[in-house]
Amino acid sequence: MASKGVVGFVGLNDLSLELAASLLRSGYAVQAFEINPLMDGFSKLGGRRCGSPLEAARDVAALIVVISHADQINDILFGEEGALKGLHKDAVVILDSTILPVYIQKLEKRLTEDYERAFVVDVYVSKAVSEVLHGKVMIISSGSSDSIARAHPVLSAMGEKLYLFEGELGAGSKTKMVINLLEGIHFVASVEAISLGAQAGIHPWIIYNIISNAAGNSWIFKNHVPQLLGCTKHHFLNTFVQNVGTVLDMAKSLTFPLPLLAVAHQQLIAGLSHGHGDDDATLVKVWEKVLGVNITDAASAENYNPEELANHITDNLTSVNRIGFVGLGAMGFGMATHLLNSNFCVIGFDVYKPTLNRFANVGGLIGSSPAEVSKDVDVLVVMVTNEAQAESVLYGDLGAVSVLPPGASILLSSTVSPAYVSQLEQRLQNEHKDLKLVDAPVSGGVKRASTGTLTMMVSGTDEALKHTGPVLSALSEKLYIIKGGCGAGSGVKMVNQLLAGVHIASAAEAMAFGARLGLNTRLLFDVIANSVGTSWMFENRVPHMVENDYTPLSALDIFVKDLGIVSRECSSRRVPLHISTVAHQLFLSGSAAGWGRLDDAAVVKVYETLTGVKVEGKLPILRKELVLQSLPSEWPLDPVEDIRKLDQKNSKILVVLDDDPTGTQTVHDIEVLTEWNIESIVEQFRKRPKCFFILTNSRSLSTEKASALIEDICRNLCTAAKSIENIDYTVVLRGDSTLRGHFPEEADAAVSVLGEMDAWIICPFFLQGGRYTIEDVHYVADSDWLVPAGDTEFAKDAAFGYISSNLREWVEEKTRGCIPASSVTSISIQLLRKGGPNAVCECLCSLQKGSTCVVNAASERDMAVFAAGMIQAELKGKRFLCRTAASFVSARIGIIPKAPILPKDLGIDKGRSGGLIVVGSYVPKTTKQVEELKLQCGHILRTIEISVEKLAMKSLEEREEEINQTAEMADIFLGAHKDTLIMTSRELITGKTPSESLEINFKVSSALVEITRRITTRPRYILAKGGITSSDLATKALEAKRAKIVGQALAGVPLWQLGPESRHPGIPYIVFPGNVGDSKALAEVVRCWARPVRLSSTKDLLLSAEKGGYAIGAFNVYNLEGVEAVVSAAEEEQSPAILQIHPSALKQGGIPLVACCISAAEQASVPVTVHFDHGNSKEELVEVLELGFDSVMVDGSHLPFKDNISYTKYISYLAHSKDMLVEAELGRLSGTEDDLTVEDYEARLTDVNQAQEFIGETGIDALAVCIGNVHGKYPANGPNLKLDLLKDLYALSSKKGVYLVLHGASGLPRELIKECIERGVRKFNVNTEVRKAYMDSLSSHKKDLVHVMVSAKEAMKAVVAEKMHLFGSAGKAC
Repeated sequence: MASKGVVGFVGLNDLSLELAASLLRSGYAVQAFEINPLMDGFSKLGGRRCGSPLEAARDVAALIVVISHADQINDILFGEEGALKGLHKDAVVILDSTILPVYIQKLEKRLTEDYERAFVVDVYVSKAVSEVLHGKVMIISSGSSDSIARAHPVLSAMGEKLYLFEGELGAGSKTKMVINLLEGIHFVASVEAISLGAQAGIHPWIIYNIISNAAGNSWIFKNHVPQLLGCTKHHFLNTFVQNVGTVLDMAKSLTFPLPLLAVAHQQLIAGLSHGHGDDDATLVKVWEKVLGVNITDAASAENYNPEELANHITDNLTSVNRIGFVGLGAMGFGMATHLLNSNFCVIGFDVYKPTLNRFANVGGLIGSSPAEVSKDVDVLVVMVTNEAQAESVLYGDLGAVSVLPPGASILLSSTVSPAYVSQLEQRLQNEHKDLKLVDAPVSGGVKRASTGTLTMMVSGTDEALKHTGPVLSALSEKLYIIKGGCGAGSGVKMVNQLLAGVHIASAAEAMAFGARLGLNTRLLFDVIANSVGTSWMFENRVPHMVENDYTPLSALDIFVKDLGIVSRECSSRRVPLHISTVAHQLFLSGSAAGWGRLDDAAVVKVYETLTGVKVEGKLPILRKELVLQSLPSEWPLDPVEDIRKLDQKNSKILVVLDDDPTGTQTVHDIEVLTEWNIESIVEQFRKRPKCFFILTNSRSLSTEKASALIEDICRNLCTAAKSIENIDYTVVLRGDSTLRGHFPEEADAAVSVLGEMDAWIICPFFLQGGRYTIEDVHYVADSDWLVPAGDTEFAKDAAFGYISSNLREWVEEKTRGCIPASSVTSISIQLLRKGGPNAVCECLCSLQKGSTCVVNAASERDMAVFAAGMIQAELKGKRFLCRTAASFVSARIGIIPKAPILPKDLGIDKGRSGGLIVVGSYVPKTTKQVEELKLQCGHILRTIEISVEKLAMKSLEEREEEINQTAEMADIFLGAHKDTLIMTSRELITGKTPSESLEINFKVSSALVEITRRITTRPRYILAKGGITSSDLATKALEAKRAKIVGQALAGVPLWQLGPESRHPGIPYIVFPGNVGDSKALAEVVRCWARPVRLSSTKDLLLSAEKGGYAIGAFNVYNLEGVEAVVSAAEEEQSPAILQIHPSALKQGGIPLVACCISAAEQASVPVTVHFDHGNSKEELVEVLELGFDSVMVDGSHLPFKDNISYTKYISYLAHSKDMLVEAELGRLSGTEDDLTVEDYEARLTDVNQAQEFIGETGIDALAVCIGNVHGKYPANGPNLKLDLLKDLYALSSKKGVYLVLHGASGLPRELIKECIERGVRKFNVNTEVRKAYMDSLSSHKKDLVHVMVSAKEAMKAVVAEKMHLFGSAGKAC
C-alpha cells in the first residue's frame, strides 16, 4: 500500500513549484522529476529529487503530472521510465495541464480502461487577481466524485482556493478557454475605448484614471492600458492571437457562435500584422496604425487632476435658491429627493403623473410642464432618457428654454452624445440670455442617486461650473471636472459606456460558451471573478444570468441607446470600433426579440436562443405536490408512543443550545433558560425534564465568540451533570432551517469539550417553515414550489451565505473541504419509509466514529421515524451531536402538537392596552410580511420606522437621538392604548466582510434593546420579529432569565411567558422568526393579538341582551359632549351602549362627527358601537356604508309596503357584505324627531303578517316596530302601547333571529319599559330626554365655554346612566 504521506511530481514549473512548497509546508513528503534549474530550488525546500518519472511515481498517494503539450504524454506516463510503471493502483493521478479537453479525456479513458487507474482528476492552476484572493494559488479541478474525494486532501493542501467540477475531465482547460475569450475581447475593447477618447480630445490618462474606478473597468483595462500607453513592445500579441484562435477552433467544433471574440481575433491579427518586421514597434504605435488615431500625442499632452479641479469648484460654492428638475425616473427621483433632503427648494416635472404625486408626497413642488418648473429657477436639471427627450424638454411645446430666467444654468445629466451637447451649448448662447450649460452625465445607480453618492463627469465653462457647484456637490461622491468644454463630460461617459456595454456582452458570450462546454456556470462565475478575465460588469451582471433573474436594474434598451451613441461618434470621428459595434448589434438583437425592458444582462438570451444552452446555474425548482406524491408511502406506524417509551429507558435529557429563540417553534410546556451558569443548569437537571432549551443567540456573534460561548456552556453542562447522580444528556445545536449559522465552528467547539462523537447529525427539515430535504437537496417551499436553499435569499446572507443546496456539498462548502461531500453519509427518505426506526438504528450504528450524517425528511412522520431510530442507537451506547432545525426537537421528545394559542387562552382577550411589535429582521420575507401587516392592520397600528443608517453608520449623537425619540413615541402610543409597530428601515446595509455585517447587525439589535428598555408602559403583549431581535429583547431589554414555552401563536411561531424576574412578569412574548410563514402570517398573528378595535359589534350587543333578558340604549349624539357623555356613563356603569347618529346630525356634523364616534367607541373600555339611524335615502345610505358604522337603520316606512321591501333588501345586501347589522322599520311612528314630523293620520302600527313577509324577504337583523310609540313627547294622557301586538311580533321575530327595537323611548314610564323588555325589546332609541338635558344646561350662567361643555356633558351623562339602569344593561359590559 502506498504511503499516504507522499506526493509525486512529474514536471515542475514556477506554479507547480509553489504547489510542491505548499504540500511540504502541510507535512507531505514530496518527490519530483524534472530536468531544469527549478530542481535546485525544490531541493532547498526539502523535496526529494528523482531520476525518472517512474521513480517520482513510486509509493505515492497522489501523482501530479505537469503536461504542457499533448505529445509529452507517452514519454511521461507510458514510456520505459514512465510514471505508470511505478504508480500504485489506488493512487490518484492529478493532471496539471491546459491542453485541449479532448486530449485530457482520451488520456483519462486510456488510464482507466487500459491501465485500470480508477482515480484521475485534472487541474488548472493560476494566481487569483481579485482583492480578496490577490496573489493566492487558485486550483480548478474536475473528475468523478470518487476521484475528487481521493484527491481532495492533496488539492486542498496545494491551493488556497479550490474549485471542484464533478463530471468529465477537462474543466480546467475549458475554464482557461473562457478566461482567454474574455481577455481577448477586453483587450481590444480597451484599445478602442482609449482611441475613441483620444479622438474626442480627452486625455488618455484622464480616461484611464476615471474608468479604472468606474463601471467600465476590467482587469485587462486596468493592467494593460498603462502598457499600451507606455513602451511595451507588441510581441505579446502573439500569445493573445494563439489563445483566442484555440478558443475559436473549439467553438467551431461545437458549432457555437462567438461574434465578439471573432472580431477581437481579427483586430489582434491586424495589430500583429502592423507590427510585423518592426521588432521595436510598441503597442501604441501598432494600434495607431490599426485605428488611425494619434494616441501618443494625446497621451503626451499636459495632464491634470479632474478631482482637484472639482475641489476648486466645491470649495467656493455660490448660492442656489431654486432648482427645476425634469425627469423623475428611477435615477432622477433619487437625485431630486436627495436635493430636497439637502435643503434645496426643488420643483419637479415628469410625464408620469403618479411619480409627480409621489414627489409631492415627499415634500417637492411640482409643475405641469418643463416650462412651469423652469420659471425663476437658478439651475434646471435635465435627467431624461435620450437626446430626443432632452430636446423636447428644452425646445418643445411648453419647453424650458423660453422661460428660463437670464443667467440660469442647465445641468444636463442625461446620457447623450458629445456632439449634441456641443451643439446645445451654441444654441443656448444664441438665445442671448446668458444661459449656461453644464454637461454632467452620472453613473452609480438608483441607490447612489438617492444618497448623493453618484460619480459625475462634468464639463462646461468655469462660470457655469461655479454657478452649479452646490448642486454638483450635493449629488456626487466623486466629481470629475473634464477639460475640453461642453461635451467632454459626455465623452468620458461615452467611453465608459462603450466598455461597460462590451463587458456585459462579452460576459454573456463567455458564460454561454462555458455552459456549452458543460461547465457549472455558478462555479465558473466564481472562478472568473477571481481571474484576469473579470470586469466590474462581469461581477455585477453575471449573477443575474446565473440566477435567470432579469428584473430590470438597468434596461437592455439603455445600451441600445448608449452603444448607438458610440457607433455614431466613431463614424463621425472616423474611428473604426469593430468590437463595440458588434456589441451594439447584440443588444439590438435582444431588443428586437422583445427583451429591451429586461435587465441588460438579458443580452445573454441572444446566445441562449441561438444555441439552446442555458446559463442559469441553479438546481431546478420543483412543483411541491408532484415531488411529495412521487415519494414512497410513509412508514405506516406512528412512532410517537414508541419514542415516549424509549425515552423512559433512555435517561438522556435533550439539551437544546438554540442559536436564536425561534428554535422553540415546535414545542410546548418546555422551559428555556437565557443564562447558563452551573447553578441554573443544575436546577434544570434536578427537575429531570425530558428537554430544556438554553438560548445562546450565538448567531448574532462572531465565529470566535460563538465558539467560545459553546465551549463555556458545554463545560458548565459537564460540571452540572457530574454534581447530580445518574444524569446524562444529548446536546442539540438547534440552528436555522435555511442553513445559516456557525457551522462547523459550534460543532467543533462542542466536541472539544464533550469529546469525539460517533456522528454529527445534520437535519434542517422544518415542516412549518416549508423546509424539506429530498435526495440530499435541501429545499425551501415557496407557495406551490420547492426552491433549492442555495437559490433563496437566505443563501445570500451577508454573514452566513452559501452556495450549495445539496447538504453533502453544503457540509463540504462550510467545512472548506475538511469534510468532503463524498464522505458524508445520507439517510434517505426511502430508508425511513421502507425500513423504519430499526433501519435507522442499524445505519447509525454502522457509521465510523467521527462521521457526518445528513437526514432527508419530507414529513413529520419521517422525522419521528428517524428520532425513534436514533434513540435506539443511543440505547446501544452511541453518542451523537445534532445540528438540526426545530422539527427534530419535537420529534425527539415525542411532542404532540396543539392548536395555536390565542389571547383568550391566557385570559387577556378583553384587555385594552396596546401591544408592542418590534421588527429587526431584514430578510425579504420579513419585508413582505411587514408590508402586508401595514396594509391589513394599518388602521389599528401606530408605526415608527427607525433608520438603520443612523443607528449603525452615523454619529453617536444621531444614534442616541434616534433611540430616544423612538422610545418616547412608543411610550405615547402605548399609553394611548395603541398597538405599536417599531421597525427598522428596510434598506439592507451590509459590511464589506461578514464580520462587518455582524457588527452592523449588533448595532441595530442593541439599539432595539435600548429602545425597548426605555419604554415604561407595560404592553398587552410583545412580538419580536427576527431571531437576533427576539433574543436580545428577551434577555437584555426585558431581563428575562427563564421563560415557559406555552406553545405557538401560529405554526412555527413560538409563544413564551416571561419569568417572574423579568421586567414584565408573565407577559406573552411572541418570537416570530424572520423566515417563517407566508406574506400574510405576521398580519394574521397581529390581528389575533392586537388590542380589539371594538369589543363587540351591534349584533353581539343585541345577542347578549337577548340571552340576558335586557335591552341596550341607543343614544342619539350631535357633538363631542354628547359622545363623551354616553361613553363616560357606559364606562362608569359598566354598560354596553350604542352611539347613534341621525341624518340631520350627520348633515351638520359630517364625517368629523362619525370619526369622533368611531374613535370614542374604539377607545372605550366597555363595548360601544356606532349606529346610523333613520336612513331614508338610498344615495345617503350607500355613502354611509363606507364611513365605518357598525350598523344602519334602513327607514322605508314612508314607502308603500312592496317598495319598502325592495329598498330595505337592496341596502341589506350591501350592508351585510360589510358585516354590518341592518335595522328596518315596518309601520310608521307619529311625532317629531330632528325637525322631521309625521302626523297622526300618517302613522300606522306594524302588521304581524306583513312583518313575517318583510323579515323573510329583506334578511334584516333588527326590526323597529310601531306599537303606539311616538317620536318626541307623548300626549298629555300618556303613551298607549299595544303590548299584545309586541308579544306577537316577538314570537315571530325570535324564531327568525331578528331583534326588536323600540323608537321613542323618551318619556315612557319605568313599568312600561320593563314590560317592553319582557316582551322582547332589545334596543331602545333615546333622544328627546338627552337633548332636553343638554338644552337645560345651557340656561345656567357659565363663565367659560369649557364650563358650558362640562355642564352639558354631566347633564346628559346623568340621563344616559339612568336609562342604562332602567334598560337593565348596567353591569353587563363584562
